[in-house]
Amino acid sequence: MAEERKITILVAEDSQVTLAALKHLLAQCHGFRMVGHAPDGPSAVRMARELNPDVVIMDIGLPQMSGIEATRRIKSELPETKVVMLTVHESDASVFDALRAGAHGYCLKTVNAQQLSTAIKTVYDGAAWLDPKIARRVLEAATNPAAAADEGRDVPKVSLSSRELEVLRLVVEGLTNQEIASKLILSVETVKSHVRHIMDKMAVSDRTQAAVKAVRDRLV
Repeated sequence: MAEERKITILVAEDSQVTLAALKHLLAQCHGFRMVGHAPDGPSAVRMARELNPDVVIMDIGLPQMSGIEATRRIKSELPETKVVMLTVHESDASVFDALRAGAHGYCLKTVNAQQLSTAIKTVYDGAAWLDPKIARRVLEAATNPAAAADEGRDVPKVSLSSRELEVLRLVVEGLTNQEIASKLILSVETVKSHVRHIMDKMAVSDRTQAAVKAVRDRLV
Protein backbone atom coordinates (compact mmCIF):
# COMPACT_ATOMS: atom_id res chain seq x y z
CA MET A 1 0.00 0.00 0.00
CA ALA A 2 1.37 3.42 -0.96
CA GLU A 3 2.36 5.69 1.90
CA GLU A 4 -0.21 8.41 2.66
CA ARG A 5 0.81 11.75 1.19
CA LYS A 6 1.60 14.30 3.87
CA ILE A 7 0.84 18.02 3.69
CA THR A 8 4.19 19.77 3.25
CA ILE A 9 4.91 22.74 5.53
CA LEU A 10 7.41 25.60 5.27
CA VAL A 11 7.81 27.55 8.53
CA ALA A 12 8.85 31.22 8.26
CA GLU A 13 9.80 32.31 11.79
CA ASP A 14 12.77 34.23 13.18
CA SER A 15 12.32 33.30 16.85
CA GLN A 16 14.11 30.09 17.77
CA VAL A 17 11.79 29.64 20.75
CA THR A 18 8.68 29.86 18.57
CA LEU A 19 10.27 27.66 15.92
CA ALA A 20 10.99 24.96 18.50
CA ALA A 21 7.40 25.19 19.75
CA LEU A 22 6.01 24.87 16.21
CA LYS A 23 8.21 21.84 15.49
CA HIS A 24 6.94 20.25 18.69
CA LEU A 25 3.31 20.94 17.74
CA LEU A 26 3.74 19.66 14.19
CA ALA A 27 5.32 16.47 15.54
CA GLN A 28 2.09 15.84 17.47
CA CYS A 29 -0.08 16.31 14.37
CA HIS A 30 -0.79 13.51 11.91
CA GLY A 31 -0.28 13.98 8.18
CA PHE A 32 2.20 16.88 8.06
CA ARG A 33 5.84 17.09 6.97
CA MET A 34 7.95 20.17 7.63
CA VAL A 35 10.18 20.68 4.58
CA GLY A 36 12.04 23.84 5.54
CA HIS A 37 12.57 26.83 7.82
CA ALA A 38 13.00 30.45 6.73
CA PRO A 39 14.34 32.96 9.30
CA ASP A 40 13.32 36.12 7.39
CA GLY A 41 11.00 37.43 4.68
CA PRO A 42 13.29 37.19 1.64
CA SER A 43 14.31 33.63 2.45
CA ALA A 44 10.64 32.70 2.97
CA VAL A 45 9.86 33.83 -0.58
CA ARG A 46 12.95 32.09 -1.99
CA MET A 47 12.36 28.82 -0.13
CA ALA A 48 8.67 28.78 -1.06
CA ARG A 49 9.71 29.13 -4.69
CA GLU A 50 12.25 26.30 -4.36
CA LEU A 51 10.24 23.89 -2.21
CA ASN A 52 6.69 24.64 -3.41
CA PRO A 53 5.13 23.67 -0.04
CA ASP A 54 1.42 23.05 0.39
CA VAL A 55 1.23 25.46 3.36
CA VAL A 56 3.49 28.21 4.68
CA ILE A 57 3.24 29.06 8.39
CA MET A 58 4.25 32.73 8.32
CA ASP A 59 5.30 34.97 11.20
CA ILE A 60 3.77 38.38 10.59
CA GLY A 61 6.80 40.22 12.03
CA LEU A 62 9.68 38.75 10.03
CA PRO A 63 12.94 40.75 9.66
CA GLN A 64 14.06 42.31 6.34
CA MET A 65 10.61 41.81 4.80
CA SER A 66 7.32 41.58 6.72
CA GLY A 67 5.28 38.42 6.68
CA ILE A 68 2.55 40.38 4.90
CA GLU A 69 4.82 41.39 2.02
CA ALA A 70 6.32 37.89 1.88
CA THR A 71 2.80 36.46 1.68
CA ARG A 72 1.89 38.84 -1.12
CA ARG A 73 4.94 37.78 -3.15
CA ILE A 74 4.45 34.07 -2.50
CA LYS A 75 0.81 34.20 -3.54
CA SER A 76 1.76 36.14 -6.66
CA GLU A 77 4.18 33.40 -7.74
CA LEU A 78 2.51 30.36 -6.15
CA PRO A 79 -1.25 30.95 -6.05
CA GLU A 80 -1.95 27.36 -4.98
CA THR A 81 0.24 27.62 -1.87
CA LYS A 82 -1.75 28.36 1.30
CA VAL A 83 -0.47 30.73 3.99
CA VAL A 84 -1.30 30.66 7.71
CA MET A 85 -0.19 33.84 9.50
CA LEU A 86 1.14 33.83 13.07
CA THR A 87 0.88 36.77 15.48
CA VAL A 88 1.45 37.38 19.18
CA HIS A 89 -1.47 39.75 19.70
CA GLU A 90 -5.13 39.08 18.98
CA SER A 91 -5.62 42.83 18.44
CA ASP A 92 -2.97 42.99 15.71
CA ALA A 93 -4.04 45.77 13.35
CA SER A 94 -2.50 43.90 10.44
CA VAL A 95 -5.14 41.14 10.34
CA PHE A 96 -7.00 42.63 7.37
CA ASP A 97 -3.76 43.57 5.60
CA ALA A 98 -2.54 39.98 5.92
CA LEU A 99 -5.78 38.52 4.61
CA ARG A 100 -5.85 40.99 1.72
CA ALA A 101 -2.29 39.93 0.90
CA GLY A 102 -3.61 36.41 0.35
CA ALA A 103 -3.29 34.71 3.74
CA HIS A 104 -5.83 31.92 4.24
CA GLY A 105 -5.53 31.55 8.01
CA TYR A 106 -4.57 33.57 11.06
CA CYS A 107 -3.33 32.00 14.31
CA LEU A 108 -2.09 33.29 17.62
CA LYS A 109 1.33 32.03 18.71
CA THR A 110 -0.42 30.48 21.72
CA VAL A 111 -2.03 27.98 19.30
CA ASN A 112 -2.18 24.37 20.51
CA ALA A 113 -1.58 21.23 18.44
CA GLN A 114 -5.27 20.63 17.72
CA GLN A 115 -5.88 24.23 16.61
CA LEU A 116 -2.77 24.25 14.43
CA SER A 117 -3.76 20.96 12.82
CA THR A 118 -7.27 22.26 12.16
CA ALA A 119 -5.95 25.53 10.70
CA ILE A 120 -3.54 23.76 8.35
CA LYS A 121 -6.07 21.18 7.16
CA THR A 122 -8.78 23.83 6.72
CA VAL A 123 -6.67 26.12 4.53
CA TYR A 124 -5.25 23.14 2.64
CA ASP A 125 -8.83 22.15 1.77
CA GLY A 126 -9.48 25.64 0.41
CA ALA A 127 -11.37 27.29 3.26
CA ALA A 128 -10.37 30.14 5.57
CA TRP A 129 -9.46 29.70 9.26
CA LEU A 130 -9.22 32.38 11.96
CA ASP A 131 -8.30 31.88 15.60
CA PRO A 132 -11.60 32.29 17.52
CA LYS A 133 -10.28 35.36 19.37
CA ILE A 134 -9.27 37.03 16.12
CA ALA A 135 -12.53 36.01 14.44
CA ARG A 136 -14.46 37.82 17.18
CA ARG A 137 -12.50 41.00 16.55
CA VAL A 138 -13.10 40.74 12.81
CA LEU A 139 -16.83 40.33 13.36
CA GLU A 140 -16.84 43.25 15.81
CA ALA A 141 -15.15 45.39 13.17
CA ALA A 142 -17.76 44.32 10.65
CA THR A 143 -20.58 45.55 12.89
CA ASN A 144 -18.83 48.86 13.60
CA PRO A 145 -20.13 51.55 11.20
CA ALA A 146 -16.79 53.38 11.32
CA ALA A 147 -14.95 50.23 10.31
CA ALA A 148 -17.43 49.52 7.55
CA ALA A 149 -16.94 53.01 6.19
CA ASP A 150 -13.17 52.38 6.20
CA GLU A 151 -12.27 56.03 6.59
CA GLY A 152 -14.77 57.23 4.03
CA ARG A 153 -14.07 54.57 1.41
CA ASP A 154 -16.95 54.04 -0.99
CA VAL A 155 -18.09 50.43 -0.86
CA PRO A 156 -19.28 49.18 -4.26
CA LYS A 157 -22.62 47.43 -4.27
CA VAL A 158 -22.52 43.68 -4.83
CA SER A 159 -25.78 42.11 -5.93
CA LEU A 160 -26.08 38.57 -4.59
CA SER A 161 -29.12 36.32 -4.58
CA SER A 162 -30.54 35.06 -1.30
CA ARG A 163 -29.04 31.63 -1.94
CA GLU A 164 -25.63 33.17 -2.76
CA LEU A 165 -25.78 35.13 0.49
CA GLU A 166 -26.52 31.90 2.35
CA VAL A 167 -23.51 30.24 0.76
CA LEU A 168 -21.31 33.30 1.40
CA ARG A 169 -22.22 33.30 5.11
CA LEU A 170 -21.08 29.70 5.37
CA VAL A 171 -17.87 30.47 3.45
CA VAL A 172 -17.17 33.21 6.00
CA GLU A 173 -17.70 30.65 8.77
CA GLY A 174 -14.98 28.52 7.16
CA LEU A 175 -17.11 25.63 5.91
CA THR A 176 -15.89 23.53 2.99
CA ASN A 177 -18.00 22.98 -0.15
CA GLN A 178 -18.96 19.53 1.13
CA GLU A 179 -20.05 20.94 4.50
CA ILE A 180 -22.03 23.72 2.82
CA ALA A 181 -23.71 21.19 0.54
CA SER A 182 -24.73 19.06 3.52
CA LYS A 183 -26.01 22.03 5.50
CA LEU A 184 -28.06 23.49 2.64
CA ILE A 185 -29.06 20.10 1.17
CA LEU A 186 -27.44 20.85 -2.18
CA SER A 187 -25.04 18.96 -4.40
CA VAL A 188 -21.34 19.81 -4.12
CA GLU A 189 -21.34 20.86 -7.79
CA THR A 190 -24.18 23.31 -7.13
CA VAL A 191 -22.26 24.79 -4.21
CA LYS A 192 -19.14 25.11 -6.38
CA SER A 193 -21.21 26.92 -8.99
CA HIS A 194 -22.58 29.35 -6.37
CA VAL A 195 -19.09 30.01 -5.03
CA ARG A 196 -17.78 30.74 -8.54
CA HIS A 197 -20.63 33.18 -9.19
CA ILE A 198 -20.05 34.86 -5.82
CA MET A 199 -16.34 35.34 -6.52
CA ASP A 200 -17.10 36.70 -10.00
CA LYS A 201 -19.60 39.22 -8.62
CA MET A 202 -17.27 40.24 -5.81
CA ALA A 203 -14.28 40.50 -8.18
CA VAL A 204 -12.07 38.28 -6.01
CA SER A 205 -9.89 35.32 -6.96
CA ASP A 206 -10.41 32.94 -4.04
CA ARG A 207 -12.67 32.02 -1.11
CA THR A 208 -10.50 33.73 1.49
CA GLN A 209 -10.67 37.07 -0.32
CA ALA A 210 -14.43 36.62 -0.63
CA ALA A 211 -14.72 36.01 3.13
CA VAL A 212 -12.55 39.03 3.97
CA LYS A 213 -14.47 41.30 1.60
CA ALA A 214 -17.82 40.02 2.90
CA VAL A 215 -16.88 40.89 6.49
CA ARG A 216 -15.14 44.16 5.61
CA ASP A 217 -18.03 45.44 3.45
CA ARG A 218 -20.74 44.03 5.75
CA LEU A 219 -22.28 41.85 3.05
CA VAL A 220 -23.20 39.19 5.64
